[in-house]
Amino acid sequence: MTTIDLSDLDFWAKPRSERDRAFAALRAADEPVFCLREDGPGFYAITRYDQIAEMSRNPQVFSSEPIAVGLDDPPPEVSGLLGSMLSLDDPRHARLRRIVARAFTPRMIAKAADDVALLATEIVDSLLERGPCDFVSEVAVPMPLEVVCRMMGVPESVRPEIVEATDSLIAAIGDPDHQDPRGKPRAAVLVDNARFMHELMGELAEDRRARPADDVITAMVNGDVDGEALSDAALGKFFVLLVVAGNETTRNALSHALTLFTDHPEQRDLLLDDLDERMPTAVEEIVRYVTPVNWMRRTAKRDVDLLGHTYRAGDRLIMHYVSANRDETVFVDSHRFNIRRNPNPHLGFGSRGPHFCLGALGARSA
Repeated sequence: MTTIDLSDLDFWAKPRSERDRAFAALRAADEPVFCLREDGPGFYAITRYDQIAEMSRNPQVFSSEPIAVGLDDPPPEVSGLLGSMLSLDDPRHARLRRIVARAFTPRMIAKAADDVALLATEIVDSLLERGPCDFVSEVAVPMPLEVVCRMMGVPESVRPEIVEATDSLIAAIGDPDHQDPRGKPRAAVLVDNARFMHELMGELAEDRRARPADDVITAMVNGDVDGEALSDAALGKFFVLLVVAGNETTRNALSHALTLFTDHPEQRDLLLDDLDERMPTAVEEIVRYVTPVNWMRRTAKRDVDLLGHTYRAGDRLIMHYVSANRDETVFVDSHRFNIRRNPNPHLGFGSRGPHFCLGALGARSA
């Protein structure tokens, strides 16, 4: 087990088959698997489906604070801008989630689905005129961010800047040694780009308070739960979460979907033979197979036994959804891409619990 270093970025660059074999070995281990890092605190790799499901049901023990998306605790100037509700426990998490959820009404989700259909038609028409191109840059990158911007009511004039800021944030979040091309250190990249999004959201929120529109920003700035509305800081953090997480995950799913249907033509033919009937299960299988969010972190609040393994207060535990979605005890022929898989209780949107993905309904509808 010591040869499998999940904190090493080189591991994640290995072929999928090699990573799958490594996770299968970790799932089969009879003792907790601890990953020792040279450049920071180590962590326990949680790789089995039942372990992750149990952790997700017990947020009072397995905390999302101080951060759910990084191996290291961020400096205050970073967490003050990026610390979204992903990195909060109840009751603060539940209060923010209720306020945000009010903005994503069934009518708003239906409107977003219509926008996706219209945008998809525009993109396909453009591809037919342009001819062969790079699918990632021409489709997978612009489409989800365009959908998010339309839902939020972000003006077209600033969308190119949001693309640039989003890409910079994603690169810096994923690489602890990241520097931008101009040599700016990682913390500065995170702060500068997050601050840009906060300032933009502040301007848009002020405008919607004065001139309401039919968009998510208006719903959030004018909505409240039990008399409490989102603060400007909370609005900014949610905006960063939506344009970064909502964009990156969908971008990856779309890119992988094209590759999967290219590599598995029998599955493509099966889908096209009855698109309306098979699309729902195809979406679920793409999300399971791809697992756009590979992992999330939790921190043990106290000593605890998790299905026979003991962890101590303060231990960092990484829930590897990418491994759980291959768990042989849950998924028959788990390494096979099968769009008719049913049931498909994947953890591509997280496991059932307070932090189950708020955008799952929208992602499935779109």
